[in-house]
Amino acid sequence: MSSLPWKLIALVGILIQLLFFCKQAESYASYFDRITSLPGQPPVGFQQYSGYVTVDEKKQRALFYYFAEAETDPASKPLVLWLNGGPGCSSLGVGAFSENGPFRPSGEALVRNEYSWNREANMLYLETPIGVGFSYARDTSFYEGVNDKITARDNLVFLQNWFVKFPQYRNRSLFVTGESYAGHYIPQLAELMLEFNKKEKLFNLKGIALGNPVLEFATDFNSRAEFFWSHGLISDATYTMFTSFCNYSRFVSEYYRDSVSPMCSRVMSIVTRETSRFVDKYDVTLDVCISSVLSQSKILTPQQVGETIDVCVEDKTVNYLNRKDVQKALHARLVGVRQWAVCSNILDYELLDVEIPTITIVAKLIKAGIPVLVYSGDQDSVIPLTGSRKLVNGLAKELKLRTTVPYRVWFEGQQVGGWTQVYGNILSFATIRGASHEAPFSQPERSLVLFKAFLDRQPLPEAF
Repeated sequence: MSSLPWKLIALVGILIQLLFFCKQAESYASYFDRITSLPGQPPVGFQQYSGYVTVDEKKQRALFYYFAEAETDPASKPLVLWLNGGPGCSSLGVGAFSENGPFRPSGEALVRNEYSWNREANMLYLETPIGVGFSYARDTSFYEGVNDKITARDNLVFLQNWFVKFPQYRNRSLFVTGESYAGHYIPQLAELMLEFNKKEKLFNLKGIALGNPVLEFATDFNSRAEFFWSHGLISDATYTMFTSFCNYSRFVSEYYRDSVSPMCSRVMSIVTRETSRFVDKYDVTLDVCISSVLSQSKILTPQQVGETIDVCVEDKTVNYLNRKDVQKALHARLVGVRQWAVCSNILDYELLDVEIPTITIVAKLIKAGIPVLVYSGDQDSVIPLTGSRKLVNGLAKELKLRTTVPYRVWFEGQQVGGWTQVYGNILSFATIRGASHEAPFSQPERSLVLFKAFLDRQPLPEAF
């Protein structure tokens, strides 16, 4: 008798095993990115992952991510991508470890953030663009001339390849959120998602949320003068100069073209002296320093005429993420840099991209049926609520969206959480009362209420 039937049976058995393995690929693809436990971490019941996603094999460019699944029932919760601004500041150090992630460093340990956004969603934090945090390019010449187009394209490729690692999230409801210069990153990425979906339906994009965002250079930047004046930070005479002789958008344009005029230099010197370097521009009511992890100021506040951002002596997040045991637990490595930094000092971003208006892209997204929330921490003078509210109101008029929720207060607990207005049930504006530029850091409870309402597409609480 030939042994062929037995060999055939063995071969079939192997094929069945291979098919089973492929079927279970979603469990194995991300296996090596799973975080067993972070040093000093309290026990938790949700999974964490971190590691690299290559966006360019040939040039060896990779983006670093941190992913915290939802605290309960992650299979039923949406996927939320979070992006911080700068450009060049870390979503890991700022977003995850200082704002809305599950932990915050405290000494040698981590403590739970009771208002973490992974209570409501599966949270994905991306260190972008290449050269930020643990993200890297083997060829360091790539760090020169990075711009919005490159960043948007890389972020799209990242998501495509991340879904290969986590195929169970491919068809999940997806929201993209972030703050500051992410007012550029997010609309530009969302636009590419919609374009990609025309060829292959991959992104189940359900909405975007933009916190204190740069959407239109002149409107956003020039609202700073009124904010300073109305909060008593500058005098009447300086307000006149700051709005008549040299407004802030003109100063920034001149500064990044290395051509600051004598008039602008004089006006900014006076503004700097009156506002004082001992007032945090990201929260003008705060009377203590904020750690450098909260200063996303590469473009938004050019360092000129002696102005520096006051940085706390002890920077817990920087210390924590530079520990070797922490980097090992995160599957992170330092490539071409000696230490992890909150905002990249090796990235040479195309600074004049700040002048590109992204409010026009937001309009396209709304026309495509994508819900948009613009929210503002109302103590931020860097991108003040007045500019954002004006832009949203103007966009509603342009798109002929009627007001569906008139301007009113909303509540968190028994306190006013802020104010809100909704247009056409697709475009929303909200303030977070008492919040800074980094709203989830300074007002975590109120930010979580806003986030949950955004995900659920429900009105913000009208009563307590």
